[in-house]
Formats: sequence, structure tokens, C-alpha cells
Amino acid sequence: MTSHKTAQTMKPATAAKKLGVYLQATPAEFQEGAVSRTELNALQTDPPAWLVELRRTGPHPRPVVAARLGVSIAGLARGGVTEPLTTEQIDALKDEMPEWLEKERATQAEVRKEAARIKERNAERAARSDDQE
Repeated sequence: MTSHKTAQTMKPATAAKKLGVYLQATPAEFQEGAVSRTELNALQTDPPAWLVELRRTGPHPRPVVAARLGVSIAGLARGGVTEPLTTEQIDALKDEMPEWLEKERATQAEVRKEAARIKERNAERAARSDDQE
């Protein structure tokens, strides 16, 4: 009995998400076909010109916009940003520093600080329980 391995493929939307790009801004041939794991790896290791340009100038999907602004995706929504933004638009927002962006950045900083505190506390508990054994 011989098993034939078929290439694992994913929808273009999944591949775009893994590449960190906005699907609607990708070339038509990328949007229309399934992407194999091998093709995705090739795109990541040796990105074509369109992918390099898209990553550099955008438009960027919400997770990338949020990361570049230093806020959460929910924070973007609270700030009224629901559309993909270009690098230029992101830089303009950073320069303007509207009140909502300052507030969301502060919130995000608090969330990170709390996560670090909890991680440290859990590590201390784990160390104490190891000592008791």
C-alpha cells in the first residue's frame, strides 16, 4: 500500500494573514489560487517585489497597524480605525498623536506590565513548589 502525499494548501486569506499583508492589496493571481505550504515558505524566505513593497508601504491589515502603533486591535476600533492603513497614514497618526492613541498606548503598556507581573509571580510559585518537592 503506497500513500501519496498531497501538498497541504491554504486559502489565500490564510496565507495573507501568515505573511502579514492585506489580501485585497495582493496581486490577482495570489488572491485566486490556493497557496501550498511550500509556496508560502518560498514567499517568506525569498519575497517577490510585490510582497516587499506591500510590507513596506501597505496598506496593512489591522494586526500590523495595531502593532506599528503600539496598541491592541480593540484599541484601534475604539479609536475609530477600522480600515487598513498605509505606512504613510500610520506615520501621520504617530506624528499627530491624537488623544485616543495616547490613551490606548498607555492602556497597552499597563496590560504588558500586568502580564509581566503575572508571569513573574507564576515563575516564583513554580520555583517554590520545586523547592518543596
